[in-house]
Amino acid sequence: MRIRMGRQRKEILQLQRAGVGTASAEALLSRMEAKIESLCAQRDALKSAQPRQTKGRVLGGRTW
Repeated sequence: MRIRMGRQRKEILQLQRAGVGTASAEALLSRMEAKIESLCAQRDALKSAQPRQTKGRVLGGRTW
């Protein structure tokens, strides 16, 4: 997702250099960035809420 955001940011810069209006594209990009940040925060919260897997026995019967 972040790679796509970078590509779109570059495209907006190219449009600005060409003299094309980019206000709506910049607004859309900022909304997309905010949405991605909120989704990443939600993902991190869900990951931290899950119980961690305890180390068990491995093949061969060894415990590490």
